[in-house]
Amino acid sequence: MTRAAHDGARRIVVVGDTLLDVDVSGTSERLSPDAPVPVVDVRTDDRRAGGAGLVATMLGRDGHDVTLVTVLSDDGRGDELRALLPGVQVVAGPSDAPTPVKTRVRVVDHALVRIDEGCETPPVPSVTAEMTAALDGADAIVVADYGRGVAAAPELREALTAVAAYTPVVWDPHPRGATPVPGTTVATPNAAEARVLSGLGGDGVPFATDAAGALRERWGTRAVAVTLGDRGALVASASGARFVPAPSTTAGDPCGAGDRLAAGVAVALADGADVADAVAAGVADASAYLAAGGVTALFADRGAEPVAVPGVDRDALRLVHRVRAEGGTVVATGGCFDLLHAGHARILSAARALGDCLVVCLNSDDSVRALKGPERPIMTQDDRVELLLALDCVDAVVVFDEHTPEEALRRFRPDVWAKGGDYDAADLPEAVTLAEWGGRVVTVPFHPGRSTTRLAAALAAVG
Repeated sequence: MTRAAHDGARRIVVVGDTLLDVDVSGTSERLSPDAPVPVVDVRTDDRRAGGAGLVATMLGRDGHDVTLVTVLSDDGRGDELRALLPGVQVVAGPSDAPTPVKTRVRVVDHALVRIDEGCETPPVPSVTAEMTAALDGADAIVVADYGRGVAAAPELREALTAVAAYTPVVWDPHPRGATPVPGTTVATPNAAEARVLSGLGGDGVPFATDAAGALRERWGTRAVAVTLGDRGALVASASGARFVPAPSTTAGDPCGAGDRLAAGVAVALADGADVADAVAAGVADASAYLAAGGVTALFADRGAEPVAVPGVDRDALRLVHRVRAEGGTVVATGGCFDLLHAGHARILSAARALGDCLVVCLNSDDSVRALKGPERPIMTQDDRVELLLALDCVDAVVVFDEHTPEEALRRFRPDVWAKGGDYDAADLPEAVTLAEWGGRVVTVPFHPGRSTTRLAAALAAVG
């Protein structure tokens, strides 16, 4: 969480084609007697809204007010898609085609086959007045075009063109889809899509620079960002070309990474960021998404209420990426910070002086209970987060559930880990973690006589 996180949720409208995604996972230890093909013993069968539905799901889980403008079939799978979009306002017109279904079969850690049903290109659907009206009042719009006609509908394109004059529009294009409407704030093709759409060849940043510039001129968009996987993105706008590096080179299942990026760009634009900074935020979101395990991890807690911790990490990653892009130093520290006192304030201030931003890794309520006992924490994690962010020296807070913050640190890889001088830097468990990417552990002056336990005991005596 950062200070900007207190601004509240945004109203984001997602426009595009919705699919049903099915992930079948299992094991295979034998071949079929009928043919030399593997037999899969299914262990899980997970279903989710795909395409524009996945973008809407991501934004909804981030806590935003999300409206999905799409078309849905009146078959049983269309009903299933509605049920898979809790918390999302669905404004759907009729579809003249069956619900498209993409089933991915995985064995252990690799894909075996994908089965597509009803995925032939349908006719351009009809658009209802309710669909175009849903665009009004949005803080940002994401068009997730999966080449099935929603983004090609003339009435919807006319409405999007009008709205783009005063509302940020992020267009995630498809080679078989419609071109972005004039005035689109930024289009976000990946490198493979940019090759098809631009007709240019090549690779890397030189190709992305040429393709982004050509597509921006052809489409009449304000900017084009060609994404380059774990390398980052190249943004072409009226001010020139800018390369946005990814904060990490985490590889993984790329399914949904482009959706995660487009969603992050839209939120950042809604928050007032310029295009380059918004793309940097989207790249950071996509990197964090892959580092966390991608779409599989996103739905690992299906059935549970959305929690704030993922959003906290994304806000911190945006901050870290911005500081690094400017050549700055990222500092982190951690603790329970249950009843802030002068010792805490001095350590935090000294830590902040070591670099250009300070991220505090904060033990969650469950983590504090495990470490300190059932009577702690005295203050809830929400209150502790708010108090920490009220300090000028604290730029972001990441909440973690484990005893120690190693996994949280791996998410944003600070340059420096700072702790009070009552610790020996060489003995800190975080020293081993920081060494993984060349980070350093530094101790700052410790001020004896200040402790939460002592302060709590004094307050109890007065009470």
